[in-house]
Amino acid sequence: MSEKSLVPQPHPDVPQKYGAWEAIVGDADETPTSIWDHLDELRRRLFHALLALVAGVLAAAVFTEPLLKYLIEPIGDNGRLQTLGPTESVVIYFRVALLAGAIVVMPYITYQLFMFIAPGLTRKEKNYIYRAIPATTGLFLIGVAFAWFIMVPAALAFLREFQSDIFRAEWTAEKYIPFLTTLLFWIGVAFEMPVVVYVLARLGILGPGPLIRNWRLAVVLCTVAAALITPTVDPFNMLLVTAPLMVLYLISIGLAAIAYPRQLRK
Repeated sequence: MSEKSLVPQPHPDVPQKYGAWEAIVGDADETPTSIWDHLDELRRRLFHALLALVAGVLAAAVFTEPLLKYLIEPIGDNGRLQTLGPTESVVIYFRVALLAGAIVVMPYITYQLFMFIAPGLTRKEKNYIYRAIPATTGLFLIGVAFAWFIMVPAALAFLREFQSDIFRAEWTAEKYIPFLTTLLFWIGVAFEMPVVVYVLARLGILGPGPLIRNWRLAVVLCTVAAALITPTVDPFNMLLVTAPLMVLYLISIGLAAIAYPRQLRK
């Protein structure tokens, strides 16, 4: 009896485990699974993502104080903000720590999400996602930089000078920090639109035709999104948000035209 025959061989009818390496580089998993298996896998991935988020927040809490001082710099006042409640400073501190920690561990959270959907993707579809992840990260950071260096100074200048002979600007931490973090986050998300459209087009889900035909709806949606994101109601600051969104939409149409499979164009 040969040594090879002593090693147990996998039975052809027994489904093999779809491990992490197969999920990353392999093809789609054809093993039939129940809805309960999917829910259990989702629970496990979410638990790992939550643990990473907690670790990220604890690590970010060490650097939250200098980050808060940097966020407060645009309004001056010796780098201090008013607090009106006994716990307000603590809540704001950990709000910023939560945002910073989430940004730091976002690659790992994205990995957990990818590992959940990977069994249903082909090897080619996975390659598209691999290329998109660095691009979305870069565009998110570009969007945050655009909001911080262009939008925030313009918005704060308008808000500080608006009816200054009637109102005195004495902003509190509870109002200023959430307004600022919300603006930075959603502008960063909006800048990811071209890459998302590119991936959808590459997968054959969204082509350039619907984007071109619905340009009027896109204008309305970009205007509504700008109204929700913009902290002020003046046309100048709304234009600062609407114009980049429309440019990103036009770029998305061009990328969809390039990426959409030829066999689906008919």
